[in-house]
Amino acid sequence: MPTPQSMSALVAQEVGEPSDVLRLETRPVPTPGSGQALIRVKATPIHASDLHVLRGRYGFSPEFPTVGGHMECVGRIGVLGPDTEGLKVGERVVVAAVPAVPGPRVAGTWQEYLVADTHRLLKVPDRLSDSSACQLAVNPLTALLLVTRELDVQQGQWLLQTAAGSTVGRLVIQLARHLGIRTINVVRRRDAVEEIKALGGDEVICTEDEDLVQRVAEIGGPAGVRKAIDCVAGHVGAQVSQALAPGGETVVYGALSTHRQTDPAALTIPLSARSVIYETKVVRGFWLNRWFGTASPADALRALSEVRSLVADEVLSIPEGQPFPLKRFTEAISLAEAPAHGGKPLFVFAEGRDEHDG
Repeated sequence: MPTPQSMSALVAQEVGEPSDVLRLETRPVPTPGSGQALIRVKATPIHASDLHVLRGRYGFSPEFPTVGGHMECVGRIGVLGPDTEGLKVGERVVVAAVPAVPGPRVAGTWQEYLVADTHRLLKVPDRLSDSSACQLAVNPLTALLLVTRELDVQQGQWLLQTAAGSTVGRLVIQLARHLGIRTINVVRRRDAVEEIKALGGDEVICTEDEDLVQRVAEIGGPAGVRKAIDCVAGHVGAQVSQALAPGGETVVYGALSTHRQTDPAALTIPLSARSVIYETKVVRGFWLNRWFGTASPADALRALSEVRSLVADEVLSIPEGQPFPLKRFTEAISLAEAPAHGGKPLFVFAEGRDEHDG
């Protein structure tokens, strides 16, 4: 199919609430340069972090106006740039569109066509659905990196994690089961406990009616628990560090407790200085953008290939997303942050040229 000259794109004119600042525009289809490919996008998710970028509440800010979607998508190669090797026109690929920090700008994914550097492209088999493929490069990769690279959790060890019911939390449980790692999973609500156990979580702590520090001590026994990942920060994040044995490590990859907060006191993790000093505990951050800024292109593709295998082999299960055409963006965006909204909303593009008209 010949490449058209124009395309639909969802563009934010300025920083603000996504539903207020996004507009559907017609833009020229870009041209790939050397070492690049033009991708016809098939599906791309709407992550909460995509929306925080547009609100100016994330760890980087694009230049406005900007095409939305700063994470990932799946599509097919339409055109290869000059002197570009190793890929073929028509191949199906995942685009890891996470901007490296520090690093150059990358194209947003909420458009019909985008140009990407070939070292950010991962070939994917047709047996993987568009829904699974377009969600490979952020949450499953984060789960893999946290467990195996950042903390190097070994078979038989305990891993403590907060927000166990989140997308990454569920993937961590699945990966840990595969690797023979035992998980202690923290949830807020009592009605989430059985679901996490059914998913394969070894132990579940409900902060609604249980003492996190006391329960971790009971589960860990004399040897204690030494590895933790936290996505909540605030008071819960501090309790996680407190609950670890001396020398324990906590990697913080999110701050759910701070969302929508403006009070500076709420944007902290109130650690005990005595615990950090005398028990030599470590608390450090993980951010996928900065990982892409430090990992070599070859290492990034290796990690992505590992994730592709885990998903293709059904070790990691990615829930089916809910498809939306680009023109229904206000509905899709509101669903992305609705409580218990089910499958993640995805922007999908039909093969035909007039998908955005019909």
